Amino acid sequence: MRLMEFQIIEFLKEVLKEDLARGDLARELISGKAKAVIISKSEGILSGIEYIKHFNKLADIEIVTFKKDGEQYKNREIILEINGDAKDILSIERSMLNILQHASGIASNAYKFSKKANNKIKILDTRKTRPLLRIFEKYATKCGGVTNHRLGLDDCLMLKDTHLAMFSSIKEAIIKARKIIPFTTKIEVECETFDMAVESMEAGADIIMCDNMYFEEIKKVVEYKNKNYPLILIEASGNVTLENIDEYIKTGVDAISSGAIIHQATFKDFSMKIKEAAF
Repeated sequence: MRLMEFQIIEFLKEVLKEDLARGDLARELISGKAKAVIISKSEGILSGIEYIKHFNKLADIEIVTFKKDGEQYKNREIILEINGDAKDILSIERSMLNILQHASGIASNAYKFSKKANNKIKILDTRKTRPLLRIFEKYATKCGGVTNHRLGLDDCLMLKDTHLAMFSSIKEAIIKARKIIPFTTKIEVECETFDMAVESMEAGADIIMCDNMYFEEIKKVVEYKNKNYPLILIEASGNVTLENIDEYIKTGVDAISSGAIIHQATFKDFSMKIKEAAF
């Protein structure tokens, strides 16, 4: 996912609005210039720098970064340095730290999942993201080596059980969809059984999601697909964790998706320290 500057700046404006909507009561107490550093208090995979470096468009500061998104960092490392107006530095302190902590927590968790794959299979995130934070959180998963799944409902048509309940058959749903969706759009069908997966392949699906299937049943779907529909992609999903993902990898699917990559991630710890102050 390639982020554009205007998207990031609009996001940062909303972040600052949340914390500074009625002003910073401490601003009148502070004057002069300052130099501050942000230091890690744990280790992991860094994410959020791509956002933070644009704070200089909204505040009277200059930022020097010492690490890049996607890089590993150690405990007590200086991640970046901030120089400029002391009022602005202190007003945006928590917003900067929250971005780093949240994004790096997701990136570090994503890295654990991607490391399991060992470049043999694609690990995907999901749409189980916090409201209004999807692009931010999915950017963080990419920093950890995970591939983005759908960004929204306009990105690939996924026919879930709730959609299929409105049709007499999977074939009927796909035929109708092909008449409506753009020519380049793929159709993925969420399948709960081997028979449902076969029906979906025969109906012309591009991707089959094996949802909450037993491992042996997923293997049957993969074998059938390899023999009869080699161009169709198979995705496994449903309560995938770091503890059981190895079993999913062994089934031979093309990709594995897990919401836990994002919603089970925990904040990493960073802090800001003032190194110099000119009153």
